[in-house]
Amino acid sequence: MTGDPMSGDSPHEVTAEQFSADNTFPSRHAELARGYGGAEDPEDPSQVLAMPLVLHIPKVDPPLRSELLEAAARATVALCLDPRVGVGASWHEAFTEWTSARIRKVARRARGAQWRAAQEVPGVTVDVGGASARAFVPGRVGDLDPRIKRLQIGGTDVPTEDEPSVSPGPVLWIDASLSMTVGKAAAQVGHASMLLAGAMSTEQCREWATSGFACSVRAAGPEQWRRALDDVRVGRAVAVRDAGFTEVAPGSTTVIAVP
Repeated sequence: MTGDPMSGDSPHEVTAEQFSADNTFPSRHAELARGYGGAEDPEDPSQVLAMPLVLHIPKVDPPLRSELLEAAARATVALCLDPRVGVGASWHEAFTEWTSARIRKVARRARGAQWRAAQEVPGVTVDVGGASARAFVPGRVGDLDPRIKRLQIGGTDVPTEDEPSVSPGPVLWIDASLSMTVGKAAAQVGHASMLLAGAMSTEQCREWATSGFACSVRAAGPEQWRRALDDVRVGRAVAVRDAGFTEVAPGSTTVIAVP
């Protein structure tokens, strides 16, 4: 992972204010544990708040779908617990404004020079196997950095593959019947990683952070999806229900995160 969510190490400058007495891992985790606001979107679409995600998808030798989605999930939660979102730090105001509104993410594709330019925009990059994804500081879509705004939202699909067995750690199950594009799925697993972190105790989340938020993202067939829904019903898992703006019907359960 580029940057350490526990220490604040990153390609960007880290200031002393990020390590103030009020900016601690427990305080940043508490922000996620509080949940998110449900404020309605503003009438002006340019004022909608969203977290941009960029997926590195080269034309030659594209990454595995599962690894790309794992990178997106890990980058999202890593940014949400990064010291720069803490009280008094440089990303705090933008981050808390976003978490008080409707949680939205928009995934885009980058390759070559576009991907290198995206690394200059404040955010957190995570590499998983041959895949990379970067989560950026949330903001108004009308104020999006030109280096991100010019990137394509569509065209994020990569070939499907025979998925490996799950690794130790949380599993994020995607409802395979929804046939979501990689870009849509990346936003959904990003939501799931946030919900899962917020549902954990502080110490459980801290332990997850020390692993770099390692997780498995897998497509769930009908039988596995039923088991995951049962886990949600008894409180062993958390579910993402989509607002239905794109690709899926409103209220669809898209991802279930099982710790």
